[in-house]
Amino acid sequence: MAEPMDLDTESPRGTKRKASETPLEVSAPRRIRALDPDVVNKIAAGEIIVAPVHALKELIENAVDAGSTSLEVLIKEGGLKLLQITDNGHGISKEDLPILCKRFTTSKLKAFEDLTSIGTYGFRGEALASISHIAHLTVTTKRKDSSCAWRAHYDSGKLIPAKPGQSEDPKPIAGRPGTQITVEDLFYNVPTRRRAFRSASEEYNKILDVVGRYAIHCDGVAFSCKKHGEASTTISTQSNSSTVDRIRQIHGSSVAAELIEFTSSDETYGFRARGWTTNANYHVKKTVLLLFINHRSVDSTNIRKAIEQTYSNFLPKGGHPFTYLSLDIDPQRVDVNVHPTKREVNFLNEDEIIEKICGDIRIKLANVDTSRTFMTQTLLPGAHIPLISADSTGSDVPSRSNSTPKSKPYENNLVRTDAKVRKITSMLPPSAPRGSETPLPPNTHPSDLKYQQSDREPVNCRLMTVKDLRAEVRDEMHNDLTEIFASHTFVGVVDERRRLAAIQGGVRLFLVDYGMVANEYFYQVGLTDFGNFGVIRFETPLKLRELLALAAEHEKTSLPPIDMEDDFEVQDAVDLVSAQLIERRAMLLEYFSFEISPEGDLVSIPLLLKGYTPSLAKLPHFLLRLGPHVNWGSEKDCFETFLRELASFYVPEQLPPSGGPEDTEETLDEELKSRRAEVVKVVEDILFPAFRARLIATRSLGKGAVVEIANLKGLYKVFERC
Repeated sequence: MAEPMDLDTESPRGTKRKASETPLEVSAPRRIRALDPDVVNKIAAGEIIVAPVHALKELIENAVDAGSTSLEVLIKEGGLKLLQITDNGHGISKEDLPILCKRFTTSKLKAFEDLTSIGTYGFRGEALASISHIAHLTVTTKRKDSSCAWRAHYDSGKLIPAKPGQSEDPKPIAGRPGTQITVEDLFYNVPTRRRAFRSASEEYNKILDVVGRYAIHCDGVAFSCKKHGEASTTISTQSNSSTVDRIRQIHGSSVAAELIEFTSSDETYGFRARGWTTNANYHVKKTVLLLFINHRSVDSTNIRKAIEQTYSNFLPKGGHPFTYLSLDIDPQRVDVNVHPTKREVNFLNEDEIIEKICGDIRIKLANVDTSRTFMTQTLLPGAHIPLISADSTGSDVPSRSNSTPKSKPYENNLVRTDAKVRKITSMLPPSAPRGSETPLPPNTHPSDLKYQQSDREPVNCRLMTVKDLRAEVRDEMHNDLTEIFASHTFVGVVDERRRLAAIQGGVRLFLVDYGMVANEYFYQVGLTDFGNFGVIRFETPLKLRELLALAAEHEKTSLPPIDMEDDFEVQDAVDLVSAQLIERRAMLLEYFSFEISPEGDLVSIPLLLKGYTPSLAKLPHFLLRLGPHVNWGSEKDCFETFLRELASFYVPEQLPPSGGPEDTEETLDEELKSRRAEVVKVVEDILFPAFRARLIATRSLGKGAVVEIANLKGLYKVFERC
C-alpha cells in the first residue's frame, strides 16, 4: 500500500480550498519582509504604464517639455513590438545618461513645495524608469552644442551593453539634434499583461487618439504618426497650422465647419479657459471632449456632464457636441500629483469654474442659434395656439410667414427638442391671467441680496479630522441615487408643510423629502468649503444673549408636563451657551466664518449657498442648540456636530401647504403667502439645481428621503400625446 503523502505545514498562498474545508493551522505567523527592489520597480511600472498608449503619452509630454517643434511617432503592432518617438528638442547631456532611467530623477523638481507651482508636463521622473523595467529601451540624443550624438541602452533602470561583452557606456554615433526614444517588446517580462491586449489595431487607435489630442493642443509643434513599414502617415500636422486646421485634419471637415470659439475667465477663481466647440447644427451620438488642464490631457466626468447638460437645450434628443477645452488654472490651486498616470487632477472651486465656462458657452451658442427655425402646427383639436411675443408692429397675432421675427425665442420654447430639459408643469397652460403677476427673474432670490467679492485667499484644509469626515461621506455614497439627482428634472413642490417635492429621473417619478436632502447637502457643503465659507454680515450686530434668551424662553414654555423634571433656568442657559460661544469665537471665525465680538454681539454667520438665505426666525434656536448639541471636547465630533446643526439651520422651514380648505384669502395673511411663494421658488430655482450640481446622495437618503412612485418606460411618449 502506498505511503501517505507528507503534508506541508504551510499552505502556499493562493491555493484554493472549499468552504467546508478547515484551513490548515499555521505553526508561526508570517513575518513582514521588504520586497525585492526589482519587484517594487515592476509594480510601480505597472501602475504608470498600463498600456502602450500610456508610455507614448509620457514620451510626448517629455518631448514637448524639451522645446520640440516636431514629433515623429512610429508604431508596430499597436506599440507592443515597437514604439518610437523622435523629436528635435534640446537633447540630453551625455553626463546625464547614466541616471536617465533611474526612478525619481528629474530636472523639474528640487523640493516638494515645487509641486505647487509646477508648469511642465512631467515632473516625477518615473516614465523612462518604468518603461525600462518592462521593455527594451534605447535612447539616442544630441544636444546642439555637441559634436556627435550618443546612444545608450537600458534595462531595469541601468545602462547595459548593446551586445554581450561590450561596454555599457553610451556610444558616439552620427545623429541630428534632439532625442529619439525606442521602446521594443513592451511587457516582454509581464506575460499576463501582454496577453490582456486584444488586438494591435485597437491599441493603435488609442495611440492615434492621444497623438491627435496633443496635435490639436500644442501650437507650433508638428506631429506625425504612422505604422512601421507604411509610407503614408495616419496623422500629419504642420507646425504653423491653426487650431481649426488641426481639428479639420484629425476629425474631419464636418466638425471644423461648425466650430465656434469661446473664452472664459475669472480672476476670483484664478482661471482662464479657451477652446472651440460645435454649434447646434452639428451633433454626434457620443460627446467628444478634448480637455486640457494646465496643458495636460485629463479626463473629468463633471466637466463632461456639465457640457452635455448645456447642449441639451440646443441639440435634439440623443445629440452630443464636439468640444476642445484648454483650461489654465493658477498652479497653486491645482494638485496634479493625485493619479499615477496623471489622468486626473484636483483643483479648487471646481463647481464655480465649470458653471462659469458652461455659461459662456451657452451665450455663444445662443448668439449663433438665431439661424435655426422650426415651424409648428396644431395637431390636436382644441389645442391652444402657441403664444408668440409681440413683434415691432405691436400685433399679438401669431406670425405664419416664413420670415424670422426680430425677437425670436429659443427653439426649445417652440418645439420640444429634448425631453430631459422640460418639466411637466411647463406643458400646462398658465393658471393666472397674463399680466396679473410679475414673475421673479430666473435664479434670483426675492430678498434682493447684495454680494461683495472678498480678496481673501482660499485655504487648503489639511485637517485629518475633516478629511476623515469627507471620506465617511464618500464611503456612504449611493451610486444610483447620486446619478438620479445629477440628471433629474424638477417637477414641482407637492407639500410645503411636509417638505415634499417630485422629480423625474429617466422614466421614473420620485417623491423627495427635500428637507432631509437639503440637510445632507448643506452638511456636505460644510465639509467641502471648510475654512472657506462666505459670510452673511448683519448691518447692525445682533445681541447674542437676547437671541439665546428668546430661544430658551420658547424652549421652556414648550416643554410638556412630563418633562418638567428636566426644567432649567433661562438665565443659566443663556450664561452657559453665550460663555461657550464667546470663549471659542476665534475658532468659529477661522473655520466657519461665524463672527462673535468680545462683547457678545453676533456680527456674521456662514453663507453656504449663494442666492439662498436661511430663515432667520430659526436663528435663536440654532444658537441655543450650539451649547448642548455640539461636542466641544473632541475635534472631529465638534466639527461634525457643529456642521450638522448648521445644516439643520439652513434647511427650509415647514410652512402650511396650499390648496387646503382653510387656505382662503381671509385666513392667509400676506406675509405667509409671500413666504410660501418664496420657499417654493427657492426650492425649484436654487436648491434642486444645487443638488444636481454637487450632491453625493448617501445610503441613508435612500431609506426614506426618496420614494419611487412611478416607473413607466413610455413616460415621455405619454407626455408627448397629452
